[in-house]
Amino acid sequence: MNAQPSSQARPDFDTSVAKPRGAGKPTIVLVHGGQHSGTCWQPTVDALRARDPSAQVLAVDLPGHGNEPGNLATLTIAQCVESVTAQILATRPDRVMLVGHSMAGITLPGVAARLGPALVQRMVFIACCIPPDGKTVLDTLHAPMNVIASRAARRTAVSAPFPAFIARWVFANGMTREQKQRVVAGLCAESTRVTTEPVDRSTLPRVPMSWVLTQRDRALRPKVQREFIGNLGGVDEVIELDTCHNAMISEPVKLAEILLSRC
Repeated sequence: MNAQPSSQARPDFDTSVAKPRGAGKPTIVLVHGGQHSGTCWQPTVDALRARDPSAQVLAVDLPGHGNEPGNLATLTIAQCVESVTAQILATRPDRVMLVGHSMAGITLPGVAARLGPALVQRMVFIACCIPPDGKTVLDTLHAPMNVIASRAARRTAVSAPFPAFIARWVFANGMTREQKQRVVAGLCAESTRVTTEPVDRSTLPRVPMSWVLTQRDRALRPKVQREFIGNLGGVDEVIELDTCHNAMISEPVKLAEILLSRC
């Protein structure tokens, strides 16, 4: 794992917007990506609590995923933002660190806008999909993800989980057998509507941003992730992690250390 200053850093970043409200550590909010639920974070949650028993951790479910009610056939980005925001505010946090994985990149900016810079201490993007403003997830995907997602969007409003062999190849390369089984077992149906909805980051607040770049990622290859960093306008740091797409399962200890060190 190599932490390094980002070559795509934002030189005009104003740290005054990120002043803490209280002395306590922020609640670490974990937002899952497509075809996943909050349970995908469990290895990282366990690692966080093992290293800091006082850590406040919230792994949310998006609507229609896990235990959060919702209709995948009519799901919108705004509904995802509303749900995540409500789950966070229900815990009455002093401050939060927003952590998103993969397709959570279309939800996190809206959540940060709703909560505001006084509450959001930092955003951490883990191999996230960040379309250019006004574009869609489908507009950004490369093979094989673009072929799979485009076919699903044309055929149905709700797509079935990837077949196990595809999931293992796309999400879990280099994992142990047990970790691969966890990935496959945790997959769920997904809305195709959100992949065709244009994103709007016009209200994204100026808060510190970190990017965890997964170097062996087959879902979002490193070159594509750097394009997504550019779509954000740059981040304050890029942390390179030598692992596959689902870093929260393949490298939970390293990921926990990254997050705790930024609290």
